[in-house]
Amino acid sequence: MTDDLLEIHAAVHALMRESGPRRLSKYLAVLGEDISPEADLTEQRLAARLGSAEAGDPLLEMWRKLLKHWDHEEEAPWAAATAPNTVERRSAVYALLGISEQLQETVTQAVPVAVAAGPVVISKERPDNDWYEQSRPARSFYWPAYEKYLLTQRKWSADAVASLDQATTQVVSRLADPTSPLPYQAKGLVVGYVQSGKTANFTGVAAKAFDAGYRLVIVLGGTLNLLRRQTQRRLDMELVGRENVLGGIDPADPVAMEGVDYQDDKDWAAGRFLKHGAQPALLGHFNIERLTTRDDDYRSLLRGITALEFDKREPELPLYDPRNLHRTAGRLMVVKKNKTVLTKLVRDLKKIRTSLAEIPVLIIDDESDQASVNTSDPRKWQDGETERTAINGLLSSLIKMLPRAQYVGYTATPFANVFIDPSDVDDIFPNDFLISLPRPSGYMGAQDFHDLGSDISPEHRTIANSQEKAHVRSIEAPDGESVSPEEATEHADSRYLREALDMYVLAGAMKLYREDQGADPYRHHTMLVHESVKQTEHRDLAERLQRLWDTSDYFGPRGHARLRALFSSDVQPVSALRSEGFAVPFSFDGLAPYVGPAVIRIGGNNHPILIVNGDKDIEQPELDFDSQSVWKILVGGTKLSRGFTVEGLTVTYYRRSTAAADTLMQMGRWFGFRHGYRDLVRLYIGRNETRGRQTVDLYEGFEGICRDEESFRSQLALYNAAGGPPLTPAQVPPLVAQHISWIKPSAPNKMFNAELVEIRSPGRWVEPAAHPAAAADTRHNTDCWNPVYAALGGGERLTFVHLGQNDRGSYTRFAAQTGVVSHDVLLKILAGLRWDRPELFAPHLSYLADPSEAGAAADDWVVIAPQLSTAGAASTDLHGSGPLTVVNRARSASGVFSRISGMAHRQPAERIAGLLPATGEDPFASQLAKARRGAVLLYPVVDQHSASRNGSPEPGPVTTAFALLPPGSTDGTEHGPLIRFRTIDSGTDSPVVTRMPD
Repeated sequence: MTDDLLEIHAAVHALMRESGPRRLSKYLAVLGEDISPEADLTEQRLAARLGSAEAGDPLLEMWRKLLKHWDHEEEAPWAAATAPNTVERRSAVYALLGISEQLQETVTQAVPVAVAAGPVVISKERPDNDWYEQSRPARSFYWPAYEKYLLTQRKWSADAVASLDQATTQVVSRLADPTSPLPYQAKGLVVGYVQSGKTANFTGVAAKAFDAGYRLVIVLGGTLNLLRRQTQRRLDMELVGRENVLGGIDPADPVAMEGVDYQDDKDWAAGRFLKHGAQPALLGHFNIERLTTRDDDYRSLLRGITALEFDKREPELPLYDPRNLHRTAGRLMVVKKNKTVLTKLVRDLKKIRTSLAEIPVLIIDDESDQASVNTSDPRKWQDGETERTAINGLLSSLIKMLPRAQYVGYTATPFANVFIDPSDVDDIFPNDFLISLPRPSGYMGAQDFHDLGSDISPEHRTIANSQEKAHVRSIEAPDGESVSPEEATEHADSRYLREALDMYVLAGAMKLYREDQGADPYRHHTMLVHESVKQTEHRDLAERLQRLWDTSDYFGPRGHARLRALFSSDVQPVSALRSEGFAVPFSFDGLAPYVGPAVIRIGGNNHPILIVNGDKDIEQPELDFDSQSVWKILVGGTKLSRGFTVEGLTVTYYRRSTAAADTLMQMGRWFGFRHGYRDLVRLYIGRNETRGRQTVDLYEGFEGICRDEESFRSQLALYNAAGGPPLTPAQVPPLVAQHISWIKPSAPNKMFNAELVEIRSPGRWVEPAAHPAAAADTRHNTDCWNPVYAALGGGERLTFVHLGQNDRGSYTRFAAQTGVVSHDVLLKILAGLRWDRPELFAPHLSYLADPSEAGAAADDWVVIAPQLSTAGAASTDLHGSGPLTVVNRARSASGVFSRISGMAHRQPAERIAGLLPATGEDPFASQLAKARRGAVLLYPVVDQHSASRNGSPEPGPVTTAFALLPPGSTDGTEHGPLIRFRTIDSGTDSPVVTRMPD
């Protein structure tokens, strides 16, 4: 039976997608008359259909897709200046559609407004920046096919696809117009999260680039065959499509099919590769020819010079002319960042007949901070001539020889990229654009393993309110200085590694249980054990794991007793609160029947462990998530710690340290999408691992670099919000924080070109956490605060109020000792403080000391010392301050306090500094507020450290810790937040001053 409503609305939507929303009743009447004159097109019928539609209803999905497209659209001329992804934008859509309030309510219930953040974009503006949006409707084939594939095969939500559409358009529109007579090379960087869907983004970018006219797309797929192969398959499966992979071969011809990839791939056999219906050229579009395959990287003899030639239908015209460009096939290659491979490619391109100046080329560099960056030391260059490392030199040559080449780097760890010399025109600094992708929905990242920003004290954290309590399990070394490394390893194996194995088995049993309860099958279930980069140690570790597995007794009473206890103490409490609606058995008895099948599936043929490294002496089946279901324990190092997606990863046992933040972050394979088993994810991580002569806490190391990353992203977001002329990436300083002393942002050979000098922060909290631990420095710093303590002693004890949301609802009251000090007095105090790493506070001090109008603009500061009301709270008298409550704070192994100020204490300070309006419900803060006044939260902190692991914490000397809130900018425009930085830039030796938006 014909669905007349669907048919007519499909015709209406096709017109409105490009024009924007128009009066719906008028369009329905006109098109309905042509398609089905008798159709009931009333609002009542549409409301009834949408209101009762089940998931997958084609009319509902059509409306969802169109509304999300309008919700996300960045610069919509019809949108009445409303911001994307807001209620105001949706209201503007409804007004233009001219639909009743009743239908609006029905539509909103069916397709809620997703107030989602779009990408952060720092971009150079060019006259032709709108070329893509102007040409997009005319030629679009591979992007709609990919969009449909994500919706139907990958089961992405319409909102997620609309977000991808928005983000990929931001990238492609900043490339050069491939049909322009004037060549232009754009270079950009796209920053995502570790294992967060960057491949989906650059697949979408490639699809849109092909549609727009780019005819050679080169994807640099990391430095390992494992990652290159995974990337090739993903692009073949979701972009290239079955017909292009076959290349005209009849799939019914067994002889011809022998040389085709994916004959052993279950997804190919099951029809999960994208299908175009016929070769695209036969459908009036163009084919994509692959110059690399799943198993073969670029090889000159196999797919070299001839394959790179571009035939022109009209030889007298250049290839980039639309009359040639849109009639020629595209070429795709996925190559390793390998000297031999790239040398062959550069050599072959130099030999082809087609003028290289005519070929629109897109180079996508996956993991662009790895191998691509020039790591040679400028101090050793001869006669000022730039010396390049091998891959960087070949990449530079490739870009130089292709005048129409566009370079887009992708990474989750951008620090090395932003430290590139901006004036090196032959390097890969992202001169044209820098795009930071939003954290995608459903992603498990740093916030899901660390309690970042939590104001809940550690002793009050529970599975319900703490990510650490839910997902993280500490690996502690045994007590005693005389313990040998061998004894420490044996201790960890017998206790923690055994428990991690048990957790992995329980999680596998839970997945099988959920399948029986109606969940989709869990094709992969993996555990990662990562202790070292050394291959010899991988062998030893695999043997240790095998011994533990062999003695596990998973089919006997001892094994079941352990599993029962772990289920009761860990799995069941966490899953009861965090299963997101997936089935959880009431007791271990309900799970026990699934333990045996899980163990058999993991340990098939008694080989539960798979070593994944480059050791050719080890006979192991290749890790292939594509052609088979993988339920294995993976042991490895580099191959599993950069770009490669470990499918089904549920339990991680991690004990390897490194001194570079970007390297450590890439090892966080436990980040990613875990639909259907988020509650089962566990991270076993070393808390006191030996690194040289140091003992380091890897969990706190990850937390520190997560803070570094979020700091970087927040700074980019501030620039993105700027008014006035747009900023270029070269004007954005590499604001890379370092929260942990033993972890630098990147390797030293990637950090030659930046020096942060000053951070101006009107109306923004400044909270140092790395206070010195040495007793002499602590006493010195406390003495520096004498004038403030004296002011507190002579000041008043006041009660402040933290109000609930919208200044209504819940109230938090706290007493505080208060005082007022002049700006000069506070500045003298701050200038006299000692720090283990003074360069971290120096940029803030430079801003506070600036006497110009662009400085802190403070006359005086209100000091607030919150006082605890807890019975028995310790207090101290410091230099005439009177009794002040002492706050207990624990330092990490690296010496950094996890937090200083309490979130409930900040709101009154923000009223005093003019960031929040005065209110009678917080009278004392309102009375203290005035122009050019800042606020200081002051905390006498007792550093708690353990004399022994089994003993009680012992207090160290009192540290005067603080958080500063400079007054907000008084004029709102001229002297907003400012960054001053000095970069080792070959084009200038002057400090670069860049305005940052409020």
